[in-house]
Amino acid sequence: MGTAEEPRRATRELTTVSLVLLVPGGTGQLGRELAALDGVDVVAPGSAELDITSAGSVIEAVAGTVEHAAGRRVVVVNAAAHTAVDKAETDQAAAFAINADGPRVLAAVCSSRGVPLVHVSTDYVFPGDATAPYEVDAAPGPRSIYGLTKLAGEDAVLGSGADAWVVRTSWVYGAWGKNFVKTMVRLESARDTLSVVDDQLGSPTWTFDLATGLVELASRITRGEGPASRVLHATGAGEVTWAGFARAVFEELGADPTRVKSCGTEDYPTPAKRPAYSVLSNRAWTDSGLTPLRPWRAALSEAFSRHAADFRA
Repeated sequence: MGTAEEPRRATRELTTVSLVLLVPGGTGQLGRELAALDGVDVVAPGSAELDITSAGSVIEAVAGTVEHAAGRRVVVVNAAAHTAVDKAETDQAAAFAINADGPRVLAAVCSSRGVPLVHVSTDYVFPGDATAPYEVDAAPGPRSIYGLTKLAGEDAVLGSGADAWVVRTSWVYGAWGKNFVKTMVRLESARDTLSVVDDQLGSPTWTFDLATGLVELASRITRGEGPASRVLHATGAGEVTWAGFARAVFEELGADPTRVKSCGTEDYPTPAKRPAYSVLSNRAWTDSGLTPLRPWRAALSEAFSRHAADFRA
């Protein structure tokens, strides 16, 4: 089981007794959420323990997990990523190594060992100029180095010959690590008002919902019921702007949401270009019989009911 320190959470029953997950990136916010799920056997090494760019390190980790599984099915869920979007613009070598070369190595090892792979990707592979949710087969067109490296990772996984699926998600937040919700909680107590971008649309996704969805997918794969679509989208249902998301956080804190003021992307320049519209269609996910993730606003309320203290930490 995962050994990361666990924030307060509610028990969730999951029937995964024949499944073991190996989760590279196990100390990130999604990796920790997977490791904390009750009823799931998770091996969740961080980058110091498992360097996904090293074939030797990956071979050892996969072999060790198969041995630990003792006859149970193993699925690798790759949660390792270089997610410093702006830093990637100047530190391109590191971004490509982790987001493109790493998945290529993982997929090659998984293919050779007959271990299925689920690779987590991002809305940033799209250009952000759509007016309707992106389907899984929509043409990619990343406009940042981060997006380019993540798309390269997808291509490496899907072209590897491994039994592999790519799951794209967006606007992820949870009890661990740095994320938008934690930033808004901190700023609410530090400022009378704050300006937040109100012309970028996306779908906030709680790590707990994403993690349980990934476990459901992995369980299906071990039963020989993996989706026909090798690319899937899994996000919170619905859409909102960053400013609207911030106001919802203020509401959960019992603060006045009108303290969040709208601004445009041009008012908050960043090294990496953000997608103006990054809503992903979950149609392929639900058409595959997988449980849809709940609406983003309901998920945020539940997240605060479980993790209010953790969001303030």
